[in-house]
Amino acid sequence: MKNTYFDLIDQTYYFPQEGFDLKNGFLTFHGISLKYLIDKYQTPFKLVYLPRIGEQIKKARNLFNRAIKKNNYAGKYHYCYCTKCCHFSHVVKSALREKVHLETSSSFDIDLIFKLLEEGELTKETIIVHNGYKTENYLKKILKLNQQGFKNSILVLDSKSEIHRVKQIAKTFNGQLKIGIRIAIDEEPQSSYYTSRLGIRPSDIIPFFNEEIKDDENLSLKMIHFFIDSGIKDNVYYWGEFQKALKLFVELKQLSPNLKALNLGGGFPIRNNLGFEYDYEYMINEIVSNIKAACVEGQIEEPDIFTEFGKYTVGESGAIIFQVLEQKHQNDREVWYMVDNSLMNTIPDAWSILEKFILLPINKWNNEYTKVNIGGISCDHSDYYNSEDFNQQLFLPKFENDDQEPLYVGFFHTGAYQDSISGYGGIKHCLIPAPKLIVIDRDEKGNAIDYLYRNEQTVDEMLNILGYN
Repeated sequence: MKNTYFDLIDQTYYFPQEGFDLKNGFLTFHGISLKYLIDKYQTPFKLVYLPRIGEQIKKARNLFNRAIKKNNYAGKYHYCYCTKCCHFSHVVKSALREKVHLETSSSFDIDLIFKLLEEGELTKETIIVHNGYKTENYLKKILKLNQQGFKNSILVLDSKSEIHRVKQIAKTFNGQLKIGIRIAIDEEPQSSYYTSRLGIRPSDIIPFFNEEIKDDENLSLKMIHFFIDSGIKDNVYYWGEFQKALKLFVELKQLSPNLKALNLGGGFPIRNNLGFEYDYEYMINEIVSNIKAACVEGQIEEPDIFTEFGKYTVGESGAIIFQVLEQKHQNDREVWYMVDNSLMNTIPDAWSILEKFILLPINKWNNEYTKVNIGGISCDHSDYYNSEDFNQQLFLPKFENDDQEPLYVGFFHTGAYQDSISGYGGIKHCLIPAPKLIVIDRDEKGNAIDYLYRNEQTVDEMLNILGYN
């Protein structure tokens, strides 16, 4: 009996599953024919499926609101999108259509806010949470936001030294400047450092508040920001840090009646393999019930809950499609499938922090499968992709170099950070061009609409950046 690639996937996972199915032997992504896109645009290309963004936001918002009702919780839930995760206008605007709030990280982010206001995509009622190191330009633009009527702008202090510069700008503002404090957390045991460089040490926060904020009539403490870099996970480390943050929040609330918000930074995980399992409903209910219990014990009102979801919001909307140019047998055991772009350039997270994505063939699912390595076309030794750990190979359909139809493969759920890190449209390793970008949406009747957002980078565009005018 022939062991086909379809047999392998069907026996190992539940398939088809959400977002992935086969139609006439070709893979579909959220019901979109990838064969149609390949025939129309040719590889390589990136795609973003905008409806997935709204689906993710609705799912989290519904689960939080259900948990709030279940636990008779008095505070509200606010969903924030982290712009740093993907700044493209079609992504940010898709999130804003769901009435989300925004989190900024740098001064240029504020220019983006003003542009969105000008285009009518948000209002001055939108909550804007300002994280990141506060440079002089960043502070000036945050002040400008406040002066122009963004009454829900919250400046989160990342360092004690920032307070002196914040106080200077607060004096020039006709009103109270809303601020937050970020808690520095202990990192996971395997981390290369013990305490996060971000935020203020928990033991310093109460004295800092009493000395610098409590009696300053220009400042109002509104938010405590708790961030775990590895995300919201059901493990001893996360719940331990979470309980410490709750204890500190209760102590601060007892000193500062204006403190109304607890911001849970670090998002939910997304599917990075077909066997992914995560109980979102359980985790959200545990978060809400734990906050409720801490507030009841401390005899304080329950805060509004903020989450800053970037990767969760946009990650599952993205994909990158390649053609396998050829297979190379480098020794008796190793087979390389060489794709038509650089993996280091297009999915830099896989190269830099060993992030994993869902890798599936687009066609040839009825072929036998084989172990392979995936290689990019740059001259760099590190331009390759493995599955789970170092030196572990992948399984993909077999093919012959002289097949009439080439093999196509896709990396899925790549929508977060890849373009920001690789610098979309900039100078790439080995001057390999950024692939074309395709945006897919659906109209009011549910029909798919695709368009070319930007074509493949040209040699003239690259040479112009490099000064060869």
